[in-house]
Amino acid sequence: MTELKTTPLHALHQELGAKLVPFAGYEMPVQYPLGVKKEHEHTRAACGLFDVSHMAQILIHGEDPLRALETLVPADLVGLPIGMQRYGLFTSEDGGILDDLMTVNAGDHLYLVVNAACRDQDLAHLRRGLAEHEVEELDRGLLALQGPKAATVMERLCPAACKLVFMQHARFEIEGIEVWVSRSGYTGEDGFEISVPADQTESLARLLLAHEEVEAIGLGARDSLRLEAGLCLYGHDVDTTTTPVEAGLIWAIGKPRRRGAERAGGFPGADVILHQIEVKNHQRKRVGLLAEGRAPVREGAELYSEAGDHIGTVTSGGFGPTVGKPVAMAYVAIEQAEIGNTVFAEVRGKRLPMTVSKMPVITPGYYRG
Repeated sequence: MTELKTTPLHALHQELGAKLVPFAGYEMPVQYPLGVKKEHEHTRAACGLFDVSHMAQILIHGEDPLRALETLVPADLVGLPIGMQRYGLFTSEDGGILDDLMTVNAGDHLYLVVNAACRDQDLAHLRRGLAEHEVEELDRGLLALQGPKAATVMERLCPAACKLVFMQHARFEIEGIEVWVSRSGYTGEDGFEISVPADQTESLARLLLAHEEVEAIGLGARDSLRLEAGLCLYGHDVDTTTTPVEAGLIWAIGKPRRRGAERAGGFPGADVILHQIEVKNHQRKRVGLLAEGRAPVREGAELYSEAGDHIGTVTSGGFGPTVGKPVAMAYVAIEQAEIGNTVFAEVRGKRLPMTVSKMPVITPGYYRG
């Protein structure tokens, strides 16, 4: 059995009374004594602090790294201004999604954040595909400060960071600690993701937790928050068997990379993905689902039409504390994907009605200036 890794905040999680569980090869806090529901509600009302140091942080150095990375990612990276961050996808030759990632144009280099479970494959993929570039894995912690009062807290510690807008990135100091800050997150709320040297991660976390608005939040609430925000979890809602078009992530395919544009294609699986965009011949689609009652509909639940035909499968699901009802994401047959359509989820032998809904099911609080 492989020994679990730990983040720089492991001792602090124990001190705070966290329940620790295995996640992506790490021992991570799933919840604290406050409990998942209250942690979720606190983040929506005030401010939560998440340890996301298990994510892999990578630098890419070399000539024209944005153009080079476009050979692996279908986003418009050449058009990404310095100091901005963009969501992207690593795609396979058959159009599947190998991972999703964030890319920052840091001027003379790129800063990437990729999923912990895909760390080794992503690093190998980058080193193969960008053989002329240096791909450097960093030893840094990563904290996410999320919620409507995140900026209130940040204003006290680093006022300059509050001038950032959604998906903007810059580098500052907080009480002598060098931090890389992006105004982004995984909850649907305003907030900041803060990269910090590994040996100073605990000091920064304690600084943030000293503010009355801030509570430590675990993976349980992180999952329910991102589910309400309509954000995919790799390995569940997107994977190698799903294309960006099926996943509803066409917006992550930059317009300059599409057919007829100046930098069309040139990434793995381009023929499959661009054909699906143009011809709309995909057979299924990722949708949001809302149910009445309080019984959560979990990942793996099978979905049926009113006529009793099997039409899809739930990929993520749970109770949404903000909306007060079960929330799920699923892939359904394209003809069943219209918003307002009723489908039926099989839970313990019963078929529970669910309504296809827009995503996100909450109103995002992203700060756009």
